[in-house]
Amino acid sequence: MTLTLGELAAQLGAEVHGDADCELHGVGVLHDAQPGQLSFLANPKYRKYLAATRASAVILSPDDVAHCPGNALVHANPYLTYARAAALLHPLHRPAAGVSEGAWVDPAADVHPTAHVAPGCVVEAGTVIAERAIVGPNCVVRRNSRIGAGTRLVASVTLCADTQVGQGCVLHPGVVIGGDGFGLAPDGQGRWERVPQLGRVVIGDDVDIGANTTVDRGAIGDTVIHDGAKIDNLVQIAHNVEIGEGSAIAGCTGISGSSKIGRHCTLAGGVGLVGHIELTDNVHVTGFSMVTRSIDEPGVYAGGIPAISHAEWGRNFARIRKLDEMAKKIRTLEKQLAELAAQAGRGD
Repeated sequence: MTLTLGELAAQLGAEVHGDADCELHGVGVLHDAQPGQLSFLANPKYRKYLAATRASAVILSPDDVAHCPGNALVHANPYLTYARAAALLHPLHRPAAGVSEGAWVDPAADVHPTAHVAPGCVVEAGTVIAERAIVGPNCVVRRNSRIGAGTRLVASVTLCADTQVGQGCVLHPGVVIGGDGFGLAPDGQGRWERVPQLGRVVIGDDVDIGANTTVDRGAIGDTVIHDGAKIDNLVQIAHNVEIGEGSAIAGCTGISGSSKIGRHCTLAGGVGLVGHIELTDNVHVTGFSMVTRSIDEPGVYAGGIPAISHAEWGRNFARIRKLDEMAKKIRTLEKQLAELAAQAGRGD
């Protein structure tokens, strides 16, 4: 889509510096954007590309206007403004309403006339697909599931029985919602018996779930993801987990069963949570941290180990192996010092 800088400014609540009639048809990054494209500057370390950019306009903050030789769209939050501008310039393709040939929909399912069901889909009995929902190619929607208005299953998404997905959600390729949780009971003879997983997965509105992420159904109660949560690719969410409103979880994170994450929390890549713990609201955990106990104070928590050279790691690891021995020596020395201090006090 082609829009002028002035049209974008009016829709985004931004200020134009330069030619409001400049036409834009796409977006690009500062260092290789082309004429006709809109770029943005949100991180000061990329300011060095601003003077030479070929972009027809740049979204930036008021602090960077003086550094921009060309057209600009000025806003206090350049990255958010870029996200909204990109959505306007590259509107989502919407397939035609209706059930495509090659899809199988049970007669007992309720598909709204404005919804789209693509080829290769299977939609079972009791399912409700609301207005403007998009069920992309090769998705499977098992019995008694519900898909809210405007929600999009991109492709090859599986919703197991009784799954509830709210409005305006996006589930990316390979997502599996409502598979059995890892519930097993030992029989005392070296074998495991499956524990029936009888709960559901209930997903609120405006939730995004990345490719190949899995969300297990509850064992008895429900697994719940609240409104506005954003979940990256390759995340494992176990049974009876609860994720609070507006929380964001990055890729390769694993959340064990019955853990509860509060509102507006962030878990960076590779974070692990043990089961049956709670994180209060506004907790932020850095990458590759292992959370082994509940956190009841907001703030930033870290536990990851940054990469270092192999030689340095070898030296450090050699010392780590001697920590117990060193601790014993320190205790012995502390005891000896205490005895010497006591003797000095007695005047011995």
